[in-house]
Amino acid sequence: MLMKSIAAGLAGTALLATVAFAQSPTATTDKAPTAATATTTITTASGEWRVSKMSGLKIYNDANESIGSINDLLMDKSGNVKIAVIGVGGFLGMGEHLVAVPYEKLKFVNEAVAYTGAATNPGAKPPTTTGAATGTEKTAPATVTPLSKWYPDHVVFNATKDELKNMPEFKYSE
Repeated sequence: MLMKSIAAGLAGTALLATVAFAQSPTATTDKAPTAATATTTITTASGEWRVSKMSGLKIYNDANESIGSINDLLMDKSGNVKIAVIGVGGFLGMGEHLVAVPYEKLKFVNEAVAYTGAATNPGAKPPTTTGAATGTEKTAPATVTPLSKWYPDHVVFNATKDELKNMPEFKYSE
């Protein structure tokens, strides 16, 4: 019986605590205005990319060979992205070699990588692709809205996988 009373008391306390946390605080006039009231609030964004979608983005070289993927983006104190950390090789993150490259050296492409190889199965159709990794940003056809994806299709960087593997390994400092 004592255990049921303790359990009921704890449940009641938890319910009352959630109601107390849900109440909005009273407004005071001695505080500085918040960022939302001090600046213009943005309600829509057009042509912007989500950083969360950039991680894992495949990187190809000029010959349309997959050479790695973006692991991280590093920015300066003003919020400008300066460095892309690229993962080369490895399997499921194991044995992956991380290298840092200047962000401005990457070229983002909205169209899929062009398929250039022959089909391994004679009766199979090649994968449907639109465009090539030419290194220039192109607009997609009107039927596809790349802005609704919030990220580009892939990245082009002028290097081979071996050149990236031979670059000094990037390590996060403590």
